[in-house]
Amino acid sequence: MTANFRIVSATPADIPTILALFRELAVYEKLEDMFVADEQTLTESLFGQKPSAEVRLAYRDDVAIGYMVFFQNFSTFLGRAGIYLEDLYVKPEFRGSGYGKALLSELARIAVDRGCQRLEWMVLNWNTPAIDFYRSINAEPMDGWTTFRLTGDALQVMAGKQ
Repeated sequence: MTANFRIVSATPADIPTILALFRELAVYEKLEDMFVADEQTLTESLFGQKPSAEVRLAYRDDVAIGYMVFFQNFSTFLGRAGIYLEDLYVKPEFRGSGYGKALLSELARIAVDRGCQRLEWMVLNWNTPAIDFYRSINAEPMDGWTTFRLTGDALQVMAGKQ
């Protein structure tokens, strides 16, 4: 990591950069066909009246090399807030230099400063470099849990809209 590295809170002016980085992650995760985000949607979702998430951008010199997206969640068992890390992404050519760990450390500080009791995220089963990285920082996999999702028509039907 270089002295010219910094992590900043994203602003509406960063939307084109954020969108490009989000697209890069979709390509990396082999999910580009599911990528439909656009500048208008992101602007409203991240900076509108009721922001859904926060973004921190990682820069080396003046080049955006990565980001993290996160939001607050809640644990009924702890009775306290937590933070859910939706994405942590560092461009491939910058991996292995401590940037991902710096981003995660920043998020851990945010969680602690906000009184959160835990920080959690998911990782694709095939992404062994990420899994190895998370294990190296003593993160624990949540065995015994299965992620479920409702989207598209199934979500509409469940909501009674179709």
